[in-house]
Amino acid sequence: MKPIQAHNEDETKAIAAALAAFLVPGDIILLEGDLGAGKTTFTKGLATGLGIKRVIKSPTYTIIREYLDGRLPLYHMDVYRLEETGGTDLGLEEYFEGDGVSIVEWATFIPEDIPSEYLQIKLQPSGEDLTERTITFKAVGQHYEALLSRLDESEKEKGV
Repeated sequence: MKPIQAHNEDETKAIAAALAAFLVPGDIILLEGDLGAGKTTFTKGLATGLGIKRVIKSPTYTIIREYLDGRLPLYHMDVYRLEETGGTDLGLEEYFEGDGVSIVEWATFIPEDIPSEYLQIKLQPSGEDLTERTITFKAVGQHYEALLSRLDESEKEKGV
């Protein structure tokens, strides 16, 4: 799937909401991007697509936020603060193998805890306006390749 250009926060959220339609229990999404790249904005759109009504906040200080009121539970993780210690003692595998969707920001800090298959989404600012960004998808594993194929078909039908 080729990168998608989002011109503002609403477009970023709409892309994430479209992805949410194809997610199933146990899906793992790794969000990559610098501070302010739009990782939490993307998560807000994904939550909307899952039918979650609660306000989505960055889990920077809590590490994990759980949202259980949607079509699937959403586990939003920000592991930036685990750079020195790793996530071994957090029980992340219970989330990854659970009944919801796990979104992990800064997964590069806990490589030993990440399952072998996942969907990586990289957000990069692409204009002078910081809300304009390029969103790049990388599937690792057949399940995620199929998921991206379905998303790509859906986006083509919309004319994106």
